[in-house]
Amino acid sequence: MTAPRLAAVVGPSGVGKDSLIAALTAANPRLRPLRRVITRPADDTEPFQSATEAQFDTMLADDAFLLHWSAHGLRYGIPRAGIDVLSPGETGLANLSRGVLDQAARAVPSLVVLSVTAPAEVLARRLAGRGRECEAQIAARLARLRPAPPRTARVVQIDNGGPLDRAVDLALSALSGATP
Repeated sequence: MTAPRLAAVVGPSGVGKDSLIAALTAANPRLRPLRRVITRPADDTEPFQSATEAQFDTMLADDAFLLHWSAHGLRYGIPRAGIDVLSPGETGLANLSRGVLDQAARAVPSLVVLSVTAPAEVLARRLAGRGRECEAQIAARLARLRPAPPRTARVVQIDNGGPLDRAVDLALSALSGATP
């Protein structure tokens, strides 16, 4: 039996990770989005399960997360249950922090990393369009140093600065070439 795979979709805020994941899962039924748990009130900007700090702590104590991390004053987790329900040959797509990639590579040895990029001006425009951060916060996000990807995972660069269709084609090609 082939073990389920994980494709980590990573990149800076505003690069279109959730849009890419949605388009990929619509294009290929063997790709499954993995829903994150975030300690933030639910909204319509991205798909996630909202949790309070207490709920997150309970899930953590119950070992409910395959991966978990903190960023931007929030806590994030990828529930084990999402990975456990994948059928052989399916790939779970998870919007992950680049800082948790080493942990992900240890947890899922067949990890593939889709490192999504876009020009800084595109990122700034997308972040401003969300309306969640002021100009100074956006500038700080864009200036942050990026951790190096794990050497133990296959990393594929995906340019999402132009039409989404082009990024989807690149990602589908990369994922089909990495199929176990």
